[in-house]
Amino acid sequence: MSLSTKRRGSPAEGEFLFELDPEPLAETVTAYGGLPLFLRAARSLDAGGLANRHLHIKQRQRGLDEGSYVESFLVLNALGGDCLEDFDRLREDGGLREMLGHEVPSPAAARKFLYQFHDAEKIEQAQRELPAGQVSYIPTESAPLRGLAQVNQELVQEIGRRCGEQKIATIDLDATIIESWKREAQATYQGGKGYQPVLALWAEMDLVVADEFRDGNVPAHAALLPVVKRAFQALPGTVREYCFRGDAACWERGVVNWLRDEQRSEGPPGRITLGISVRMTDKLKKCILRLPESVWKPYRSDGETEAQCADVLNYWPEEEERPAGAGPLRYVAIRVRKRQGELFGDGSAAKYYAVASNEWNWSPKKLLEWQREKAGSIEAVHDVVKNELAGGVMPCGRFGANAAWLRLALITHNVLAALKRIGLPEPWLRARPKRLRFQIFCSPGRLVHHARRLLLRVQRLREQLGEWLEVWRLLPVSG
Repeated sequence: MSLSTKRRGSPAEGEFLFELDPEPLAETVTAYGGLPLFLRAARSLDAGGLANRHLHIKQRQRGLDEGSYVESFLVLNALGGDCLEDFDRLREDGGLREMLGHEVPSPAAARKFLYQFHDAEKIEQAQRELPAGQVSYIPTESAPLRGLAQVNQELVQEIGRRCGEQKIATIDLDATIIESWKREAQATYQGGKGYQPVLALWAEMDLVVADEFRDGNVPAHAALLPVVKRAFQALPGTVREYCFRGDAACWERGVVNWLRDEQRSEGPPGRITLGISVRMTDKLKKCILRLPESVWKPYRSDGETEAQCADVLNYWPEEEERPAGAGPLRYVAIRVRKRQGELFGDGSAAKYYAVASNEWNWSPKKLLEWQREKAGSIEAVHDVVKNELAGGVMPCGRFGANAAWLRLALITHNVLAALKRIGLPEPWLRARPKRLRFQIFCSPGRLVHHARRLLLRVQRLREQLGEWLEVWRLLPVSG
């Protein structure tokens, strides 16, 4: 084309083809026409009713009740808000208010609600009871925090009841760092300041069954047994087979012995299949180094390294302390070497790791692959909660309020998991929150009053709306 030829005008250039009317829109519209699918899941599971039964925070009858506050926080998380000020953005949407049937709290009111979960006396008590020379502590949860945990536990059990075909529950336990530069935040082992909560995930269902909020300076291995017990206690009665996976922080005598004890207290009776990374000791490493070359089998490889695995023979350090009736543990070693015979940065020719288990029927490779699956389950949840829900940004310096903020994000994750597993077609099962927002929740809609009914009209394809109506059928609301 000749350079002298006049170029056609582009719709993306120049002035708009419309004018902006300074008068507000008279109709009731919403930017969140797909949000009722999330609300349907939350109300079908009775999240608001559970909050009203287990939280007793309100001092006066006027204003929002506990259930409406909790629902508002779940909506904030589901729509991508990550700070209290984002409640103002939601309050601008008149259609959202009509769909909810209640106001969205102001940032100030939401902050006061969170503050009710903080109990300064619990912090002071934990500090007074610190052993000499110790600086980190885990305070007892306030009554409202325990109530919020009960909300989540009963919600998980209801989801499990509706998915009764899932008979296996694998609990994956892991801690994560949440950075925070609040004055009250403590230094973490990674450097910087923040918090280090512990989460327990029912891997098969993608449900967080227990959590414990902790300061950043609390060691990852500290006092994990209470969290482990709460995780198994949260499982529904439909589960028939139990498993546990953890990293080296879980390699702690109290946790391991409780898992191995088939007559355990405060937990389900019977076998719990376990796979836990072992902290390497001199004795264990000597046993691994004595293994003959013939027992090492291929495990996995990448562009730079290759890994082999083998059962560790004649290593029974736990026999004297194991619970009555528990058999010996099996130890599987991993040997990692450079492909070209190069040395690692510390000058070693190989690196060694180990996993302990009470499962003897699987091959070493199968056992390691099963134990390693937790990297794709609990670590993925850490990523979602911190980066796609509001769990990665703490709202204030009050420990209990931050603990409630995170727990509300976890409850949101569980409601989303229920929506995907029970209500939506199978292709949505692995959808992350940001995809649900883009494809469903943030759909423009208009609320229409017609024949004494309030109708929500959303501009979507008919087959898509058919899927949405199926959510209504699969997630009924009682009352």
